[in-house]
Amino acid sequence: MLIRPMEAGDAGAVLRIYQAGLDTGHASFETTAPGWPAFDAARRPGHRHVAVDDSGAVVGWVAVSSVSTRPVYAGVVEHSVYVDPGARGRGLARRLLDALVASTEAAGIWTIQSGIFPENTISLALHRKAGFRVVGTRERVGRHHGRWRDVVLIERRSPEVS
Repeated sequence: MLIRPMEAGDAGAVLRIYQAGLDTGHASFETTAPGWPAFDAARRPGHRHVAVDDSGAVVGWVAVSSVSTRPVYAGVVEHSVYVDPGARGRGLARRLLDALVASTEAAGIWTIQSGIFPENTISLALHRKAGFRVVGTRERVGRHHGRWRDVVLIERRSPEVS
């Protein structure tokens, strides 16, 4: 598997993988992947990576969004990582997270954060192994499919960026 920067030509595969994750009901409050222009506009360039298999197919992705436009939060981003259902269990999400950590640290970003549904135990374990820590649980933070959902807030603070 190759990890490389995400390109506009990856849009179809990226959005298909995103929708497959959303369809599980445990990946996000979102229920429908946006179109490429909205996806592209919401994610910071330089910190978007895809995993590509031996046939050249995109089988996973990771990207970040700014958490705020305020200068004090310039080094804080929120990330998402998704892997095609047929490619799970091969360590791709970890490799994507490692690429993300490398690109964000090189850019002076000091915190990567995300919110994960407590039921998504696989994602929580993955992030723990990748150096993320649980900050806390935000109870009943939003409604999803008609019911209140909690979100576990996780973060990774860079030991390299001060």
